[in-house]
Amino acid sequence: MRGRREAILESQSPLLTPTTTPTSAGAVADGGAAEPIDGLQEHYYDLCMEKSQEIKPFILHILQEVDEEIGKGRLEGITLNVAGNSRLMAIERVTGEDFGILCRLLKNNPYINGLDVRYNLLSDIGACYAAKLLQKQHNVTYLNLMFNDIGPEGGEVIAKALHKDTTLKHLRMTGNKIENKGGMYFAAMLQINSSLEKLDLGDCDLGMQSVIAFATVLTQNHTIKGLNLNRPILYGEQEESTVHLGHMLKENQWLVELHMCKHDIKNGGMKQLCDALYLNRSLRYLDVSWLSVVSNNIEGEGLVALSQSMKTNPMLSNIYIWGNKFDEATCVAYSDLIHMGRLKPDNTDVEPFVVDGRVYLAEVSNGLKRHYYWIPGYGAACSQSSNAGFTLVPVGQHL
Repeated sequence: MRGRREAILESQSPLLTPTTTPTSAGAVADGGAAEPIDGLQEHYYDLCMEKSQEIKPFILHILQEVDEEIGKGRLEGITLNVAGNSRLMAIERVTGEDFGILCRLLKNNPYINGLDVRYNLLSDIGACYAAKLLQKQHNVTYLNLMFNDIGPEGGEVIAKALHKDTTLKHLRMTGNKIENKGGMYFAAMLQINSSLEKLDLGDCDLGMQSVIAFATVLTQNHTIKGLNLNRPILYGEQEESTVHLGHMLKENQWLVELHMCKHDIKNGGMKQLCDALYLNRSLRYLDVSWLSVVSNNIEGEGLVALSQSMKTNPMLSNIYIWGNKFDEATCVAYSDLIHMGRLKPDNTDVEPFVVDGRVYLAEVSNGLKRHYYWIPGYGAACSQSSNAGFTLVPVGQHL
């Protein structure tokens, strides 16, 4: 089997040869050389053979790159990127069982601190493996599971695994339809977990009950710095969830980042948020650095109130408003903010222009996360103005 394994590994690339990872100094006894540890490629091959699992060439290629990084002496801060939407190589989407192999591969690996498996086919089966990984691997600080067809049951097992986890800093569940039921498990988790700093539940079909639960929990949780609650499934005209989030912002002095896109916020809800921002400016440890209200139903009065809160709240630095309803007063208000230097052009998604003496706002490509749903084909994203959300909360290399 050894000869067949080496033949498969070498067939992937002229440079693809078995590598070994460095051993720790403690593994060397009495001055003797420690036994080399097989690289990730070899370990992956052996696990696939053991489980009669198909060997994925693109996974071997990715593991080769990680082996090479480890071989160069990089022994921390490595993210295993097995994204299913990569344009930079031919890929085959990872299934739940494939992910189980990767989790076993990482269980005792001290060098890999992040795992990105976005846009694959993990389902609730993969969610169970992810939960086991969080329980057994205490080096993973970043886990990206976005758009993997994980449902309420999968969300439940992951949330419960985080009750005892003290390592994970950033979890992205974006696009997994965990619904209100799964959202309630994550809200309950935040009552217990004191290490998670950034949680992304955007496009997860959360319900009114779970959004309110998050608002309630965050009045007591002092760890979470970033929360994404984009596009919940809300009913009614009372904006109850927005009211609760406004009350939370009056009490929470630790949240840096809040995503509320597509909450159907209207003028009344916007005023609630602005009232909270007015109060926050008097707090010494206010960390609400920006507020995203893109694609809601806010009209002139609410948007002007938001612009006024920026004049009185020195912490508010980034505002993204495109997709709402702009009247002339709104256009003038944001034009003034930009021209006086209070709102920097790179920190918003609108740009003023004048036609026949009247001010209008045009959309610009700046945003909190331009590369939130996709990977650029030219390589790593580098534009800070288009990806402001990646740098506002420094909780790891992939934020």
